[in-house]
Amino acid sequence: MKKNLKAFWKLGREEFNTQYFDVTKKSELMLKEGNYQYNIHELVRKYGSTMEIVFPFIIESRVRNLIDIFNAYLKLNDYKGRFFYHYPMKVNQNREYVLPVISEGANLETSSANELWIVKRLWEQEKFSQKIRVLCNGPKTLKYLSLIEELDRKGLIITPIIEEEQELQYFKKYKGEVGIRVDLDIKIKSHWDKKFNHFGFHEDQLLKLGKIRNLGILSYHVSSQIETVKGLVAPIKRAVMIYAKMREKNPQLDTINIGGGGAVPYEKKKFYTGKAAINRIVKTFKQVCQKYAVREPNIICEWGRYAVAPAQITVFKVLSEKIVDNGHSKKWYVVDGSFINDLPDTWAIHQKWHIVPVNTMNGRLQQVWLSGSSCDSDDKYTAGGGYVTVPRLEEGEDQYIAILDTGAYQDALASQHCMLSSPVKLIAQNGEIKIARKRESAEEVGKRFGW
Repeated sequence: MKKNLKAFWKLGREEFNTQYFDVTKKSELMLKEGNYQYNIHELVRKYGSTMEIVFPFIIESRVRNLIDIFNAYLKLNDYKGRFFYHYPMKVNQNREYVLPVISEGANLETSSANELWIVKRLWEQEKFSQKIRVLCNGPKTLKYLSLIEELDRKGLIITPIIEEEQELQYFKKYKGEVGIRVDLDIKIKSHWDKKFNHFGFHEDQLLKLGKIRNLGILSYHVSSQIETVKGLVAPIKRAVMIYAKMREKNPQLDTINIGGGGAVPYEKKKFYTGKAAINRIVKTFKQVCQKYAVREPNIICEWGRYAVAPAQITVFKVLSEKIVDNGHSKKWYVVDGSFINDLPDTWAIHQKWHIVPVNTMNGRLQQVWLSGSSCDSDDKYTAGGGYVTVPRLEEGEDQYIAILDTGAYQDALASQHCMLSSPVKLIAQNGEIKIARKRESAEEVGKRFGW
């Protein structure tokens, strides 16, 4: 069939985050970790589907590269501030994600008391360095506030980010460093168009606050999955302007947190690289600071999706096919998983995915739509009304498909619609396979509903 299966399925390409993927001599999907190899078809035949496979070495590589690229451009531009990467735990709180990011020098960011409880547990078990820094975003419940103060007393470098007036009053007695969030008056092109934002202080409100005790960080977050480099740097210009004005009464303010937004090329089309984006980010900071004659701030970023999305794949088995009466595709492929349950962004925000066959990659192809196995008309994937190219079903051959880049948000948002079981989760590391989560039995799922 195709002479170069890797090229056809867009594998082995760093700009698409598929540089670790390859095709075996039997036309099956493979992933390489150095000299280790993982044959995905063999894994799904051994452990069954639906299946999620996590590759911690990809997380480690991406975090390490992110930090190294930022530091390289700081040095190249003679930038006076420092860089700190904070992993936002809401993106994926699983142990197999959090520990690898810490191992490569990441700091942490929490958005709830329960996430901060995980930090406390790691801190008490001495799982990370005394130098690790923790930012606390999100609305602060009493439990959340209590944990922040407890960890501050114990010596953790923990900075609550003030979101509203009530928190501002509360933290006037806080002894540690605080940050404050600004709701920038700017709109950019991104996957989500946030017309209304209830987080942080409006620019005018913030500038009227005057001196804020122990203020060290000015924080903002404009959106996620920002589509252009221009969208990443435009907010920096406004943030530095505000930073310069706030330093007049808060000279200890020395850091700007640009939040999340670093995007992932889910659709495997031409996209900006992390290197290109970081280059522009550092240069913009340098130029705007010179314009306002202000000290170059330390830079924090919270690119969670960028760091962990490519580190997981989700594998489904095709159960059957049905004719499509009206549409671009000719057939439905019914799979043994659920998009609503296992990949909820498909249903919630109409996320498009990179989908490749696990086996028979050189087989005859057809254009299909995918249907999940719950009894819900929204449990489907149509590539935004387009189609998915996959091999035709052959008699006597089970067909499996892999959805790439599923490491961000899907686990935390997963549900139990129709009481379907969650996928088995495997950890592939150092050439070995470990089961992190077994497939649930009917009894185990039933207990969640009181049975």
